[in-house]
Amino acid sequence: MHELSIVMSIVETAEEKVKEHHASSVESIDLVIGDLAGVDSQALDFAWDSAVKNTVLQKAIRNVIQVPARAKCLECDCEFGIKEIYDSCPLCGEPLLLIIQGKELQIKSMILN
Repeated sequence: MHELSIVMSIVETAEEKVKEHHASSVESIDLVIGDLAGVDSQALDFAWDSAVKNTVLQKAIRNVIQVPARAKCLECDCEFGIKEIYDSCPLCGEPLLLIIQGKELQIKSMILN
């Protein structure tokens, strides 16, 4: 389950920011996760519950901003939503796409105490 390593990385970043800003904990954290980021939300929830105990994130409110996947056809420039990375263009059928959003996995913001 790579979600645990993702959460551990978030905890590490949060601890660094708390120390850097002479705070005591994180009040809330906003995460941006794209549909194609390969993160299972249930596994993330499970990992989060166990990994943040006794850390600066223990009482933090976690907000997840889910980013839908979008692509641009390299043949006809059509932009469209996709479910899978290998979806074809709905306009011309071309399989070569440029993913323009949906792979995000980042901390957008944190409010510190």
